Amino acid sequence: MNLVRAELERLGARRFVQLMLVLLVLAFGVTAATTLAGSHRPTAEEVLDAEQQAAAARQQLERTHQLCLDRQRGVLRPGEAQVYLPDDCGEVDPARMERAPVAADYLTGVFTFASEAEPLLYFLIAFLVLFGFLVGASYIGADLNSGGVVNLLLWRPRRLTVLGAKLGTLLGATALLSLVASAAYLGAFWLIAQVAGRPGRLDGEFWQSLGAVWGRGVLLALLFTAAGFAVATLGRHTSAALGAVAGYLVVWELGARLVMEILDVVKVERYMLSSYVAAWLNGGVDFWDDACAPTATVSCSAFYTVTWQPALVVLLGLTGALTAAAFAVFRRRDLM
Repeated sequence: MNLVRAELERLGARRFVQLMLVLLVLAFGVTAATTLAGSHRPTAEEVLDAEQQAAAARQQLERTHQLCLDRQRGVLRPGEAQVYLPDDCGEVDPARMERAPVAADYLTGVFTFASEAEPLLYFLIAFLVLFGFLVGASYIGADLNSGGVVNLLLWRPRRLTVLGAKLGTLLGATALLSLVASAAYLGAFWLIAQVAGRPGRLDGEFWQSLGAVWGRGVLLALLFTAAGFAVATLGRHTSAALGAVAGYLVVWELGARLVMEILDVVKVERYMLSSYVAAWLNGGVDFWDDACAPTATVSCSAFYTVTWQPALVVLLGLTGALTAAAFAVFRRRDLM
């Protein structure tokens, strides 16, 4: 317990951690202030007009879908449809849309919490992921480079215990920060909606969807925190983690992607880590592959989906492998 307390004090005393916390507060403050300045409480006439426009938009979607079905049945008269009708009527089926038009879509200069909370939460998750990776890498990297770990081992000469305490403390602090920051962040925007906007429809489905995004985002932040910690441990320096990320993005996400597209490799996105990050965070991502051309002998669908289940397996597997390698190397490494 004394080891964990000591690590918490060391983590809180690091200037880089304090700087990241200040940047977190500044980013949230600027976002909240901008939202408050650009929003106003709508009048009853504005709300009524927006609701009428949303209802008209929903009726138009239903009409387009019905025209598409009529065309498939051969009962659509020439010149009756004045809108684009796709071959697959499911593309214009209102029931299959992510969400139907709502009044908030037609309110100009009005912040609606129900519509904006999820995009704002993604911004928070992005910052927490960046915070976790950078702090995780610098936390162990600085200690390894400066000899702080050696001094700690003189007090507690158990390598795996010390490294495990560092990682556990780091993950616990990141999880606590995520919880506190999320509550303060979303609470501030909820207050803005009450004072200078509209809360919107905050039903059980909304909170369930928002909670699912938050839970996936926090887990993603923890995984990136552990990955940054592990790579910096393997490289014995903070710059090792930063260099690994930069190298991966340039060599694989950009370079290898370009080469595979030139070679007409099918479903390139399946080989990119960014695809699995997006799939996990969004619950699934749809892709379209122009290189996929079905023939008489080869069946290939240009439209494919990466779901959250394989994304979670990839992220957990990669993070687990890096962490296990870091502990294995740290156990036998000469730290002097």
